[in-house]
Amino acid sequence: MGAQWKAKHKDLASNAKGRLFGKLAKDIMIAARHGADPAANSRLRLVVEQARKVSMPKETLDRAIKKGAGLTGETVHFEHVIYEGFAPHRVPVMVECLTDNVNRAASEMRVLFRKGQLGTSGSVAWDFAHVGMIEAEAAAKGIDPELAAIESGAQDFETGHDDGVTLFLTDPTDLDLVSRALPAQGFRVLSAKLGYKPKTPVNPASLSAEHLEEVEVFLAALDANEDVQNVFAGLGG
Repeated sequence: MGAQWKAKHKDLASNAKGRLFGKLAKDIMIAARHGADPAANSRLRLVVEQARKVSMPKETLDRAIKKGAGLTGETVHFEHVIYEGFAPHRVPVMVECLTDNVNRAASEMRVLFRKGQLGTSGSVAWDFAHVGMIEAEAAAKGIDPELAAIESGAQDFETGHDDGVTLFLTDPTDLDLVSRALPAQGFRVLSAKLGYKPKTPVNPASLSAEHLEEVEVFLAALDANEDVQNVFAGLGG
């Protein structure tokens, strides 16, 4: 699981895709505050590319851009909030939220963390590195991810992810630069975002099958919350 936890047991495809579109729409609206033109707004360009790769309907995409840029007359106000704590069996967790109601989000986080432990600011952040995360796939066989990382300016890379995806890690300020450089090195960028990578992840082998399932259920419940954008868990491989 490493850098970002992702559910192993997917819901029905339509429900999972609906949640993904909802999360992406929020990211698009936030990014569009700095301009509705992806060519002149690098943050928006990255999110739009990600939305297109997962086949977000064009009208949904365009509406999110216009709404975020204030072109529809609607007021969009989301606050970015990070919650820290532990999943069951002391697995550290960072939960990234975008919410239009901080009080509601805080209340729901307290409920969700009853099966774990909700911490204070900084309680687990020290055990995570704030990095740029780029998921990319090689355009052809035999392309060396290590060379691609060096040439594109990435700090590190991880292979062995789902479907042959390579995770390139960058300094937060280099996210867009590396995203633009990777295609020239033979990699198709699938997603690019800032996130949190655990420094000392818990080895899943140290947990029983029952305990690991409890952690998975806990993380899935967090991920399903409407205010949650990303869940970063300190759980290895």
